Amino acid sequence: MGAAYFYHLTRRPLEATLPVLLDRARQAGWRVAVRGTDVGRMAWLDEKLWLGPEEGFLPHGLAGGAHDADQPILLTTGPEAANAPECVMAVDGAEVSSTEVDALERVCIVFDGNDHDALTRARRQWKMLKDAGCKAQYWSEESGRWEMKAET
Repeated sequence: MGAAYFYHLTRRPLEATLPVLLDRARQAGWRVAVRGTDVGRMAWLDEKLWLGPEEGFLPHGLAGGAHDADQPILLTTGPEAANAPECVMAVDGAEVSSTEVDALERVCIVFDGNDHDALTRARRQWKMLKDAGCKAQYWSEESGRWEMKAET
């Protein structure tokens, strides 16, 4: 049984935080699907990952390629990821289900705390997953470093 980790961004944008989370997931040995809601936004994140520092390169691909199943990190907008991930990172309001949380090692819900709609969606997801009996942790960077603020 996995857990859902909620990451409340208030100081650093997604494109700065996502590589850190992806690196940690890869260090755990997990294949990752980054699930978004907009193909253009996923292409933008793909570009940002390619432009990152060479020494911290994260092997990844954008869904729709010939080698999706081989990608350690696959950026996608679909609910099913061809790379058989152990971890799903939901960004930009992408939905996750309690079934996914139970089936995967980890589900990360990364949301912009400066966006009222994103905050509302994250709160709704937290309640839905908590009510379904999923383990969940809420992490905030408000103090300048990541701190766990709540756990179910």
